[in-house]
Amino acid sequence: MTFLHTALNILLLIVVVVMLFNIIIFVHELGHFLAGKWRGLQIDKFQIWFGKPIWKKTIGGVQYGLGWIPAGGFVALPQMAPMEAIEGGNADERKALAPITPLDKIIVAFAGPLFSILLALAAAVVVWGVGKPKDFVPSTTVGFVLAESPAEKAGIQPGDEILEINGKAVNGFAGTLESITESIVLSSGDKIVFTVKREGVEQPLKLTSGFDQADSRWWQRGGLRQVGLAPAGPALVGDVYKNSPADKAGLEAGDIIISVDGQRLFSDIQLAQYMEAKEFKTVMIGVKKPSGNEIEVELTPEAPLQPEGISPKIGVLWEQSGDVDVRIVHPNPFKQVYDSLKMMWVTITSVADPGSSIGVDHLSGPVGIGQMLYSLLQTEDGWRRIIGFMVLFNVNLAVLNMLPFPVLDGGHITLAVLEKIAGRPVQTKALEIIQTACALALISLMLYVTSKDIGDKIRPGAAKGPEGEIIFSAD
Repeated sequence: MTFLHTALNILLLIVVVVMLFNIIIFVHELGHFLAGKWRGLQIDKFQIWFGKPIWKKTIGGVQYGLGWIPAGGFVALPQMAPMEAIEGGNADERKALAPITPLDKIIVAFAGPLFSILLALAAAVVVWGVGKPKDFVPSTTVGFVLAESPAEKAGIQPGDEILEINGKAVNGFAGTLESITESIVLSSGDKIVFTVKREGVEQPLKLTSGFDQADSRWWQRGGLRQVGLAPAGPALVGDVYKNSPADKAGLEAGDIIISVDGQRLFSDIQLAQYMEAKEFKTVMIGVKKPSGNEIEVELTPEAPLQPEGISPKIGVLWEQSGDVDVRIVHPNPFKQVYDSLKMMWVTITSVADPGSSIGVDHLSGPVGIGQMLYSLLQTEDGWRRIIGFMVLFNVNLAVLNMLPFPVLDGGHITLAVLEKIAGRPVQTKALEIIQTACALALISLMLYVTSKDIGDKIRPGAAKGPEGEIIFSAD
C-alpha cells in the first residue's frame, strides 16, 4: 500500500509539472494566435511542443496539435516568415497569400512575449495575495572557513562580517543577487575582493581571495565558483543519540554550543572541523541551556558501533532550520517582475562575459526545469514556491524570445523593422536558409543543455553517507 501511494504521488507530481509547462507554453502561443486573428493573418497550425503531432484536430481551418518533443510550441503563420522546413506546410500556398505589413508582423511577434509577461504578472498578483517563503539566509557573518580553502588562504576567519564583495555591498548569505553566495558565483575575473569587519579591528579589512570550482566530467556542467565559506548560525542541538558522548555529558535538545576550548563558536560545522583538526581528542565545550544558564562540559568524540568505519562523533543531530528565513512574505507584483528581469539580465551578461565562470552549459532545458519544479513541489509550501517560480520562468521566456535572432519573436520584429526601412521584404530564399539554420542551432542548444540536465544526475563514484542508524556503545 505504501509503495502504491508513493508511486501515485510521484505520478501526480509529474502530471502537475507537465501541466505547468503546457500552461506556460499555451499562454505564450495564445498571444500569437489571438494577435494573428486580430490582424487577419492566415493561421495553419496551433501546436504545443515540437515534432510530428501525437494528437491533432482541425477546427475552423486551424490544425490544433500536441507534438512529441516536449520543448516549446508554435503557431504556424505562413505570412510572417518562411517556416515550412520547421513547421511543415506548402511554400506554394504561402506565395498565394496576400502580403502583410511590417506593423502586422511586429504586433503578432510581440504578442507572445507580452502574454508571457502578463502571465508572469498574474502569477505575481497571486503570490502577493497568498505569499511565498522568503528562502533567504540573512546572516553576513562567517560561521565556517574550510581548511586550506581560498577563503582561509585569503585570511578570512569565522566571526568576520562580510560587508562587500568586489566593492558591492552584500545583504545576506544566500537568496538574492546581492547575497554573498550569489556574488561569489557571479563574480568575474581571477580574484574576489572581500571587505570584512573583524571584531577588535577598527577599520574594515580588504582580503583578496581566489576561488575553486568543483571537478566535473565532460557530460556535466562546470562547477560554480566557491571559496569555502558557510554562514554563521547557532550550533543548536536538535536531538542527542542515546549513549553518545553528548548524551553522557547531559546535552539535550534545545542546547546551544557556544564555545569550544575557550574559542567562540559560530556554527556546528566549525565545531566538526575543530574536533577533526584535534584528532578527535577531548574538548571542553560551552553550552547555553534553554533556561539561559551557561555551563561547560568535557566531551571526547567516539566512533559509533554502527555504521562501521565512520569517524568519531559526539552524537548530536543539529537543528538547521534557524539559518534560513522561510517566513511567508507578500512581495509587490511589479517588484517581483522587476527582480525577475534583473536576474535574467545578470544571467545573460554573465554568460556573455568571458571573465565569468557562468557558461551556456549552466542554462537549463525542459528536463532541468522539470526536475526543479518536481523538487519544489515536494517541499513545505511548495505550491507557493511554484507560483513564485512561474513569475521568473515567464519573464525569462519573454526576454529570451525577444532576443533579435531569426526564429525567435525578436528576430521576426527585427526583420519587420528592416523590411519597413528597406521598403521591401527580405529575400524569401535567403530568409528561409537563415531561419532553418537558426532553428537547428536553437534545437542543438536545447539538446546540449538538456544533456547537461541529465548528466548532472550521473555522478559515478559520488560519496555516499553512512547507511543505517547511528548507534553508540552503552559502556
